[in-house]
Amino acid sequence: MTKLPWPVVIAATMTFGWCFAVWTWYAAAGLLLQDQWQLSGTELGLLLASPILSGALLRLPAGILADRICPRQLWQILLLLQTPPLFLLSYVETFTGYLFCGLWLGISGVSFTLGTRYLTLLVAPQKAGFVLGIFGIGNAGAAVSLFVASLVADQIALLLDAGFYLGWLNLLVLCLFSWFCPPVNSQNQAKTLHPQSIAVDVDMDMDMDMETIRPDWRDLLSDSRLWRFSLYYYFVFGCFLALLLWLPHYYMTAYQLPMAQALSFTLFFVATSSMVRGLGGYLAQRFGSRTINWSVFWICLCCLFFLSYPPTDLVIRGIDKQVALHIEINVWLFTALLFIVGIAQGLGRASVYSLLYRYYPQRFGAASGMVSAIAATGGFTLPILFGLSQDLLGIYSGCFMLLYGVLALCMILMFFANQREQFQLALAKARADNFLADDH
Repeated sequence: MTKLPWPVVIAATMTFGWCFAVWTWYAAAGLLLQDQWQLSGTELGLLLASPILSGALLRLPAGILADRICPRQLWQILLLLQTPPLFLLSYVETFTGYLFCGLWLGISGVSFTLGTRYLTLLVAPQKAGFVLGIFGIGNAGAAVSLFVASLVADQIALLLDAGFYLGWLNLLVLCLFSWFCPPVNSQNQAKTLHPQSIAVDVDMDMDMDMETIRPDWRDLLSDSRLWRFSLYYYFVFGCFLALLLWLPHYYMTAYQLPMAQALSFTLFFVATSSMVRGLGGYLAQRFGSRTINWSVFWICLCCLFFLSYPPTDLVIRGIDKQVALHIEINVWLFTALLFIVGIAQGLGRASVYSLLYRYYPQRFGAASGMVSAIAATGGFTLPILFGLSQDLLGIYSGCFMLLYGVLALCMILMFFANQREQFQLALAKARADNFLADDH
C-alpha cells in the first residue's frame, strides 16, 4: 500500500487555508467600511461578493492550465500575484478602490482548483477522495481569519491597516509552499491514471461510460452529468460562501450583536462546516454519494424553512378575549439551525468532489475548474441578492427565503435529470436486447 505524502498534503492544505483566509479578511474589513461609507444592503453585497466574481471566472481557465502545466508552478504565480492587493488594502480610501482590490484578491479562490489537481497527481487514485476531503479542510482558514478579526474588532485602524502585514506574510507562505511541495509533471502523471482503475459510484449514476473521457476539455461543456454536479456544488459551496460573507452583517443587524460577537458566531459556522469534509468523503464511499447528497439537501431544506420565518406577531380572536402571539427565532436557535446547515454542506462538498474525481480522473483539473467556477458564482450573485431582498422586502430573513428557493429549484432539476438518465439507460438496454434485431 502506497504511503500518503503527508508533509506535502499538510503543506498544500495550509496554503489553501491561507488563500481562503484572505477572502474572509477582506470581508471583515468591509463590514467596518459599511458604517464609514453608509452603504446600503445592495452595495454591501456587491462589495463582499467582488472577490468571488474574479475567482469564479478564473477557475475554469486555471483548471485547464493545471492539466497541462505543473499546478505547483501556477500556484506559486498565484501567491505572488495576490501580494500587491494585500498591500493596497492599507491605503484604499474609496468604495471604488476597495472594490478593485476585492476583484484582484479574488484570484486567491483559484487556489482550490490548483491544489486539488496538484494532490491528485501525487497520490494513488484509490486515495484521492480521502486526500481531497483532507485538503478541503483548508476552508477552515476562513475561521482563523474570523477569529483574529474578532479579537481586533474594536481596533478599527489596526484591522484596516493589517493588509500591509498580510502582504509580507503572503510572501512567507509562498516561500514555505515552494520548500515543502515538490513539482509534478501534469501530462506524464495524468497518463498513468488508468480510468478503469477508478471505483464508480453506481448508486449515483448508473450510466457511467468510460468512453466519455475525451481528450478535448471543450467536450465537458456538453456533458450533462458535469452540469448536474455543478448544481450540487452550487448549493453546498456557493451558498456556503455567500453565508460566510453575509452572516456577520446579519448578526449585527438582525440581532444587534457587536462585531466581535457576530464574527465569533460566523467563525463557529465556518469552522464546523470545514472540519467535516474529511468525514464527508468517507461517508460518500461508505453509503454512496447519491444518498449523502440527497440527505444533505433534505436536511438543509427543513432548516432553511425555519430560518426563513421572520419575526411575526399574531392576534387570535378568542371567545372572550384576543390572544397575542409573538413568533421569533432567537439567536441561539438561529445558530443551532445554521450549525446543522453548515455540517450538511461540509459533508456535501466532500461527497461531490470525491465523486467528481472518480468520473474525470484524466481531466480532473478542467472538470474541477468548471464545477467550482459555476458553484462560486453563487458566492458572487447571492450576497448581492441578499442585499436586494433586504432592501426590497424590508425583512432580514429574506436571504434565507432566497436560499430556500434556490435549494428547492436545484432539487427539482436534479430529480428530473436523474429520471431522464435512468430512462435513457433503460431504453438503451431494451434496444440492446431487441430479439427482432438480426444476430450477426
